[in-house]
Parts: sequence; C-alpha cells; structure tokens
Amino acid sequence: MMNEITPETIDWENLDFSYIKTDYRFISKYKDGKWDEGELTTDNQLHISEGSTALHYGQQCFEGMKAYRTEDGSINLFRPFENAKRMNNSCERLLMAPYPEDKFVEAVKEVVRANEEWVPPYGTGASLYLRPFMIGIGDNVGIKAADEYIFSIFATPVGSYFKGGMKPSNFLVSTYDRAAPRGTGAAKVGGNYAASLLPGKEAKGRSFSDAVYLDPETHTKIEEVGAANFFGITKDDVFVTPKSPSILPSITKYSLLWLAENRLNLKTLEDDVYIKDIDQFKEAGACGTAAVIAPIGGLQIEEDFHVFYSETEVGPVTKRLYNELTGIQFGEIEAPDGWIEKV
Repeated sequence: MMNEITPETIDWENLDFSYIKTDYRFISKYKDGKWDEGELTTDNQLHISEGSTALHYGQQCFEGMKAYRTEDGSINLFRPFENAKRMNNSCERLLMAPYPEDKFVEAVKEVVRANEEWVPPYGTGASLYLRPFMIGIGDNVGIKAADEYIFSIFATPVGSYFKGGMKPSNFLVSTYDRAAPRGTGAAKVGGNYAASLLPGKEAKGRSFSDAVYLDPETHTKIEEVGAANFFGITKDDVFVTPKSPSILPSITKYSLLWLAENRLNLKTLEDDVYIKDIDQFKEAGACGTAAVIAPIGGLQIEEDFHVFYSETEVGPVTKRLYNELTGIQFGEIEAPDGWIEKV
C-alpha cells in the first residue's frame, strides 16, 4: 500500500503535473431551475445517474487556473473573473445552466482557503492548480439538454512545467482536425480534448512534443498547438497570434498580447497565421495555464522541418514575456489593474 501524500511529505521542488487528492472541493447542484448554495466536501467521488448527459452526449465543460504563493505568504489568483466568463460562454454553447461569475470566484477562493496547506511555497515554481467543471446529470436518455447539473471545483498542487529551466521543444503539424468549422473549438469542452488524444499520441510517437492543428476549413492556417494557443515573434518584432472562431480564447494569450504591447513595447497582431509564411517568425511558442509559455524550437511541416530561434535556447522576447507574466502571477512584478485577486 502506497503512503498517503500529505503537504508535509511533498517534495515541492520535484512535483509534476498529476492529480493529488487534497482535503476539500466545492460542489453545487442545479435543480428545478436554480443553483443551490453549494458546499465544501471531503468526498472526491461524484455520484451521478447512469443517464447523465455528460456521459452520453458530452454535455460538460471545464476551466484551468492556478493559485500562487507570494513572497509575503499571501496567495494570488490570476484573472479569475476571465475564467468565470469563459466557462459561462462554454455553458451557453452547450445549453448548460450558467454559474454566477461572482459566486464562481468566491467558490474558487473557498477551495483555496480550505486547502491552503497544499499551496506550494514561494520560490519552488509550483502552484495550486484549480479545476472548475460542470456536467449535465439526471435520468436522461434522449438527445437533449439536461435539467440538472453539477458545478464543482477541485484543487491539486502541481510543479513548475519546466524542470531544469525553460527549454524549446519540437512540434508536428497534424493532418487531423482539433475542431470542426463553426463547431465547439472556442468552448472549453471535453470533446475537443478527446479528439486531440490520437494525433497527440502519434506526434509523441515520432518524438515530437505534440501536434499543431491547422484551421479545419482550409488546412492553410495555424490554429492551436496541442491544448495551447500559438504565438510568434516576427523578424521585425511584432507579436502575432492566430484569430479564428474555432480557437479557444486563452486567458494567457490575451494577457501576453497586453504585456507585449504595454510592457515590451512591441506591435501586436491577432490575425491569420498562414503555414506557408512560417519563416516570418524568429521565435514561436505555445501558451496556456499549465506552461504559461512553451517555446517552440522547430516545426515539422510534411517533409520540411523549420527551426525558429533555436532548438536548444529560448529566444529573448519569449524569455522576457515569460518572466513578466510569471512575475505578475507570483507577486514579484506590479500587475495591471484587476489582474490579481487576493484569496
């Protein structure tokens, strides 16, 4: 029998990105047209009907966010109202009951407070990952929206994405589609991720970090990198990121767009990124909650392999953006108004 993991036994410096059961999670139920008040619980098992729409028709969505320990011992949340808004956009797309944004943020804070011992110490690079999610439940069998829902948030400590420092990795342009034109690509729903498992496995089987997806309609434009958003730095110092109705609107990406323009004084552009024009970029990366930024060393495009800044060294602009954003999250650098919520 394995020893139970506790905050006292964790090696904070060597955490990876995996599930660890913490003490409390929040759960709220929607029934008869309204949400209950919700509560904290120690039970990490969900008890749902076999007819739940989440199981059969994919009626579910989720968010990913983190809580950060600062040098003075306090705890930061990074732009949690943006997660609340994005989750409700996903709910709207899947005909699910929206959860009030102010209650969403307060529930996140409740979970962090209840699990404060699990928030990694400042200086380790680790953080408390938070997973809000919603599922359709109840006794259903027909293809329709559920009448009942569960909204829940659990927390698990996760390590720094980069062990031994941030390093570039290589990616493979996939022939698979991540989402359909005018489909659910802009919603954070499980089906998008299930669709990416096979191409991701095939890319990793060829020694690439993950797959890069092109637009599903024409297969000429970069859309997403694995489960993250793409960005590039052009040779004349423009921060460029794709714009498409089938891309998940990344909170990290929009934060980097603002920082590139307002802190690094770069021009920024959200526009089509054609794969044929990839050589315009001197640096490139993937951005999202888990890694913040994952630098892209090279990109395999059919038989051609394109290297950006370097396969071994991180580009200077990418490094500055990473340091600026993580500095804000951990309270080392002044944040723009409204970006940080104290727990």
